[in-house]
Parts: sequence; C-alpha cells; structure tokens
Amino acid sequence: MLTTENTDSIVTRLVDIKSPEDLRKLSIPELETIADDLRETIINTVSKTGGHLAPSLGVVELTLALHYVFNTPNDKLVWDVGHQTYAHKLLTGRQDKFSTLRQYKGLSGFPKFKESEYDAFETGHSSTSISAALGMACAKDLKKDSNKVVAIIGDGSMTAGIAFEALNQAGHLDKDLIVILNDNEMSISENVGAMSSFLSRQLTSKTVRRLRKHISTRLKDLHGVGDRFLNVLKKSEENIKSFFTPAMLFEALKFYYIGPISGHQLEDLIPTLENIRDNVDGPVLVHVITQKGRGYGPAEANPGNYHGVGPFDVLTGVPIPSSSPISYTEVFGKSICTIARNNPDVVAISAAMPAGTGLTNFSKEFPDRFFDVGIAEQHGVTFAAGLAVEGKRPVVAIYSSFFQRALDQIIHDVCIPSLPVTLAIDRGGVVGDDGPTHHGVFDISFLRFIPNLTYMAPKDENELQHMLHTAISLPGPAAIRYPRGAGENVPLDPDFVNLEVGKGELLRQGEDILLLPVGNRVYPAIKAAEGLEKLGINAAVINPRFIKPLDDELICEWARKTGRVVTIEDNAEHGGFGSLVLELLSKNKLFAVKTHLLGYPDHFIEHGPQKTLWKNSKLDSPSIINAAMELMKD
Repeated sequence: MLTTENTDSIVTRLVDIKSPEDLRKLSIPELETIADDLRETIINTVSKTGGHLAPSLGVVELTLALHYVFNTPNDKLVWDVGHQTYAHKLLTGRQDKFSTLRQYKGLSGFPKFKESEYDAFETGHSSTSISAALGMACAKDLKKDSNKVVAIIGDGSMTAGIAFEALNQAGHLDKDLIVILNDNEMSISENVGAMSSFLSRQLTSKTVRRLRKHISTRLKDLHGVGDRFLNVLKKSEENIKSFFTPAMLFEALKFYYIGPISGHQLEDLIPTLENIRDNVDGPVLVHVITQKGRGYGPAEANPGNYHGVGPFDVLTGVPIPSSSPISYTEVFGKSICTIARNNPDVVAISAAMPAGTGLTNFSKEFPDRFFDVGIAEQHGVTFAAGLAVEGKRPVVAIYSSFFQRALDQIIHDVCIPSLPVTLAIDRGGVVGDDGPTHHGVFDISFLRFIPNLTYMAPKDENELQHMLHTAISLPGPAAIRYPRGAGENVPLDPDFVNLEVGKGELLRQGEDILLLPVGNRVYPAIKAAEGLEKLGINAAVINPRFIKPLDDELICEWARKTGRVVTIEDNAEHGGFGSLVLELLSKNKLFAVKTHLLGYPDHFIEHGPQKTLWKNSKLDSPSIINAAMELMKD
C-alpha cells in the first residue's frame, strides 16, 4: 500500500526507474518527484523533436498511478490515439532512446508492438481503445486469464461513434473491463472535486460493495415491500451520484461510474484504482479530470496550440522560426475564405482539427457557416451531404489518413446521389514524423474508382486555389488531395479561375520518354527531365491535374510518341495513379508502350522526414532519372 509518510530513503529519480516494477516500491512524495522529472524530460525532448506536448503533460500522474496499481504488462493498458504516451514510454524501459522520439529510425510518437511489451495495442487514430480493450477482455475470459484490461480514452475521442458502439457492447456483455475517461476540457472546483474524490473512494471500497450486495439480497427476501424499498434506495443513490457527477449516461450503458476525480492527485487516484482493481467486477468507467499541458506555463495557457508542436524555445515557448514558403494548408485556408466572401452558400466542416486543416480564420470570419463535428469523420461527411441537399456548398477538410474512416459515407451518401460536396484532402502523401498511421498514401487508391467523383491534385499552391474554386463550382462531388508542408514558393494569382475538368497540362515536350507525375511529384519530375536532358535524353512531362477524369487524349498522344512512360506518385503503387495509367494504356490497346511505376511498395512506411522517405522509396529526382534510364535501356 502506498504511503504519504516521509521516509529516510533517498528520493528516487526518473533515471532509476527501469520498469514499472520500480514504481511500486515508492511513496507518494517519491512518485511526485518522478512526475516532475517526467515533465521536465518530455518538455526538453519535444522542444527539440516536436511532438504531442500538451496531451502527454496532462496524463503524467495518471500514467504513474496506472503503472503503480496494475501489474503491467500482464495487465493491459490500451491507450487511445496514443499521442499521450510519452510518460508511458519513459516508464517502460525507453529512457535511453527517448531523445530519438519521432526521429528517423528512432522511437515512434505512438505505441508500437515492436518497441515494448508494455505497448498493448498499436494506435494513431482516435476512439479505438474501448473496442480493442473489450476484445482483449473477452479473449482473456475465454482463456480463463484473470488479468485486467484498462482503456484510457480522452473526452475528445468520445465524440466518435465507435467509442459508444464499444461501450454499448461492453455493457451488454458485462465483461471485466475498466475504462478511464481522461477529461481535459471540463473545469471542476476544488470542493466538488474533493467531495467527488471522497465519494468515489468510498463507493468502490470492499466494505461498501459488500454492504450494498447484502442489503439488496435481504430486501429481495421481503416480498412486495422489500422490492419497493430497494427501488427507493436505488433512486436515492442515483440522485446523490448524479448531483455530483454526470453518471447517468454511463450507468444507462450498464457501466459502474466512478468520478469525476482529479487526475493529478495521486493520493486520490491510487486508492480509487486499487479499489476498482480488487472490488469491482464487470464494466466500470472512471471519470478523471486532467489539465492539458500541465506543468508548462505556455501549454497550460494555450493547450490547443501545444497539442502538436514543432521545435520550440523552452524558456519562452515560442516556436523556432522556419524559412519555409507558405504551406498548402495555409493557402487552402486563405482561399476558402476568399471564395466564401463571394459565395454565401459555402460552408466548412472540420473533424476536431480547425487549426490543423487551416480553417481557424474561416471559423472566426464565418462562425455561423463553420461546423466542427468532433472526431466523427463519418458523421462529418454525411452531415455535409445533408447541407448539400438544402443548397449549401460544403467543404469537408480532413487529413487523408482520417478520410479512410468515412469511405462508405463518401460512396453511399455523397457520390451515389452525386451531391456537390468538396473533400479537401489534406496531408495527401507521406507526412513525416507521425509515421504510418498518419501517412496519406492510400487515398488515390480508394477514391479513384468511385463514380461521379471529380478528383484533383495540384502541382503547387497556386494551382490548389484554382482547384478549390473549380471544385466548389461543380454540380457534383469533388476531391482535392494536397500534401503536408511548404508549397513550391510560386506566385499566387490574385483571381481564381475554373480549370477545364479532365484536362491535363503539357509542361515539357520530349520524344524519348514521358514522365507522368501527379501532385507534389510534378516539380521533382521537371527537375529529373532537366537532368535527363544533360544525358542526351529528351523527356516530356505532363501534369495530369485530374486523377479522375484523366486526360486520356493527352496522355495517350505522348505515350504513343515516346513509347515509354514513367508514373510517379506520393501514394501506394498498388491500385494508385500508375495502375490507372496502365488501365488507360490497355483500354487504348497501347500494348507496346513500356512503363515503369514509381510509388510506395507493399508495406507500411515508417516515420521520418518527408525528403528521406521520398528518397528511400525512389520518388525523388535522382530516382526518377534512374528509372527513366533503366527504361531507356530496355
């Protein structure tokens, strides 16, 4: 049992913690010292590597309490999203590698099976923890394994339907499952917090649980009057609990609700979790209140700005300046505001990421026309379809990897009825340090086959603004994929124009070989063509602009002229743009044309700088030159 008494032992520091087993020997003051060390290490490291700062700072004490109370890794901790697991990594044998966080060949920013046996489930997208934990709990039950399973989920992740689907089944199955609701948005006063903590500890104690069961059994023996009296007692308890806590929702889902309690008071957290571990059977939800960014002033003051950050100065919190050109996301944000000023039907939708998708200014300028649906991409797309039915022009801005969650809604609710919804697909292609869960390398493959959808990819930021204007003007659904990060530093036209649908752009003529890049691979292809010219090879370059409908006539004309085609895409090779070109050549019986497809191979791409990943996957200019040379040899 943990004690708050002072001891004569030397206070342990983080460097002495090799595994959670070391935590279980410590007192509360010693654990609080570890908490301070964890925050200092996280702040100093993330200031250099970038990463998810505020979420990880907010769960330091909760992480300590969970590893202290539960017998990890035999007991399973299933983290939702995973961007709050930095303290977890530091406590589970990864201190010596923590400086490599999110660096190429270094530690992932998310849980990874290959990194540690303490990482019970791999994740990078939100709202999966309860489903996965319930599956583990059911498997353990089948195996007669009595170890515990704990899901830690944030209040933001609770906005996704999958979380409630899992809660619903968990309550129905009545399995031994613990859900920690990490609530960092609610405020709670000290008095209510103290009373709530007291109630939570008392209501989970073995004595009270035994007494409740005993009284219930005895009253049921008193036929008639006993049942009525039991109902009165249950009503009284529900009223007391619901007065202090939002218990009713989770109780309705057949979860035993505990809380809310402070997520930063170890003297409350640990006894409550111990009581749940030892005395509560079936599904239980513990409502924990935490402060996002706790322990670092700038992050406490602006937790949203420090949710995910690049390198920054620790003393001031100011980001280290970058000399990069304006980003695609910024251009999208400026362009949609310009378009909306002239078109009152334009509305914008975000899935809990207005800043990340460039919609912050839109939300301020047009608050009545901006909708943040929370982490609910499926709902966001169908919600947009409803807006479109009533004559609005919705633009849904979501990262490519998160659009994967809404594929059925895109097909069923938008494209079958051919509604004028624009999908702004940010982070198309590899994104860098967040790794495989966030790389947007599948959207060409899973969107290009959908009927009625017009699908575009700009070669630069200037073309992006024209494509957005074009998409919003179309009578049916449209999608635009654009990459993370800086544009090509080209001038931006002051006026937007509609592009001719299905028409590509011949950028360079050449009789020897055709380079057919898409989106952000156009400029590397132009550079490769210049390199090939020095080697005596004249390469034509076409910017397709439209993935769907493809400019069949232009591409086939130059494929015939050159007899050789290299396709280049920031997408998976399987089923992607290159496959689309092969289908086009086959359809037009151009069987003699030799081809080489450049895209990501059939495995998941790890985290690392975008330029490194492009080079490793043979999508940079030197690799394009090599591919062209190989094709010329043939």
